[in-house]
Amino acid sequence: MGGADRRRPVPRESIDIAAARRLALARAGLLKPEWTEFPARGTRTGSGVRAAAYAAIGQLRYLQLDTVSIAGARSHAIALLSRLDSLDPGVVESLLRPGEPLFEYWGHEASWMPIELYPVFEFRRKEFRHHPWWGDLVGAHPKVAEALRRRVRDEGPLRTADMEGRGSRGWWDLKVAQRVATALWSSGEFAVRERRNFQRTYDLAERVIPECWRASPLPEREALERLLLLALRGHGWAATGTLIQTWRLRNRTRAIDVAMRALVERGEVVPCLLRRDSGRVSTGWIRPADLDLAARLSRARPRGDRGVLLSPFDPVLWDRARVRQLFGFDQVLEIFKPAPKRIYGYYCLPVLAGDRLVARFDLRADRKAGRLQVLSYRPEETGNSRVQRAASRAALERYAAQVELRPVGWRSG
Repeated sequence: MGGADRRRPVPRESIDIAAARRLALARAGLLKPEWTEFPARGTRTGSGVRAAAYAAIGQLRYLQLDTVSIAGARSHAIALLSRLDSLDPGVVESLLRPGEPLFEYWGHEASWMPIELYPVFEFRRKEFRHHPWWGDLVGAHPKVAEALRRRVRDEGPLRTADMEGRGSRGWWDLKVAQRVATALWSSGEFAVRERRNFQRTYDLAERVIPECWRASPLPEREALERLLLLALRGHGWAATGTLIQTWRLRNRTRAIDVAMRALVERGEVVPCLLRRDSGRVSTGWIRPADLDLAARLSRARPRGDRGVLLSPFDPVLWDRARVRQLFGFDQVLEIFKPAPKRIYGYYCLPVLAGDRLVARFDLRADRKAGRLQVLSYRPEETGNSRVQRAASRAALERYAAQVELRPVGWRSG
């Protein structure tokens, strides 16, 4: 294609920071249910809780997984707890199992996603026949790969912890076996059947993923269009870079330009400027329906409750530059920093109040003592301190009740 064909449409629409911020929260299920298309936050029991969790993941399109549970629940549970009042974190850990509408794969990171997206990632399964980190592991360790295939085929699902290492009756190195199993999953031979104590249990893909989803893979061109549109629906307004990072669509600049042009030509997406408070503008995209929603949200009260804790890997928080742009909030993750160099803490959960991020807690759960220890509390320097503390108290008490722990170490004043 010539240079003229690659030019992007000139934006005719624009929204301001406040509208983009509220739209982002609505699309992430963090405003009132009538604005979000998410299930209502109220009390449910039994199968209704699980159904609400699956519905929420369906709206989010991906739920990023993380192993850290120091705050009393893992990130994927915290993300759902932020949106559903009566959800037990233990229920979240058991959501992935055959017959349920989820599968695990590489989305934003390792994520649980609606099963209907399985055909969309055929291009990635082909691409990951050479693992993105370790190269051609299967080709480099054919005996290990064949032994894993045979064991899973003949003996059934295989948990990571049950792979034999050197010194046992097995003959392969445990780390190599785990990596080869990950490669077989990444390329689509294996699927993750479930997680036990957060460890993957691998099985043959045909025993986990229904045939109707395996039999109809999407061509890459259609897959990119669908993923970009889904990413935009999840964010409201977004720059191209955010859409790319939502699904890690690296090294596809030309294909993404073609996909976005096709979406614009079909009227599913329009170019849209983001007007900053400084007067500067940023280029991006929005769906026509979200332009209307943004206008309605600008006249609405954003939330019904006073505060809620968010996971540091929440869908509205992982793009740190975007968080800074929309919220004026420095979202940092300090897990890998030595303790003396941390500003906020090891695993901080921001407090959302209304449409603003007003503070953050660093928490540590002590299950034996039944306590949720507040290691640190940092309100934002701007804002009404009384409102910040009231929202923070409500958020902490709500979360502590959800994880069935007693908050200690912080007084709300």
